[in-house]
Amino acid sequence: MPSHKFRIGQVVTYRPAVRGPDPPPGAHMIIARLPPSEETGELEYRIRNLTADHECVARESELRGR
Repeated sequence: MPSHKFRIGQVVTYRPAVRGPDPPPGAHMIIARLPPSEETGELEYRIRNLTADHECVARESELRGR
């Protein structure tokens, strides 16, 4: 089983693959590690925007360490 690249509490840069109702790109905090997506098999994370009160799920490929 693959291991997560980021840890809970880590601040990352979020670059969504598709623009939509998710929070804007930029600084986010990892609040939970999730299992791999059933669609893609890619590890996912629950993240929270640091400047807005918004959370979403992001794929590991959409995140960069800071």
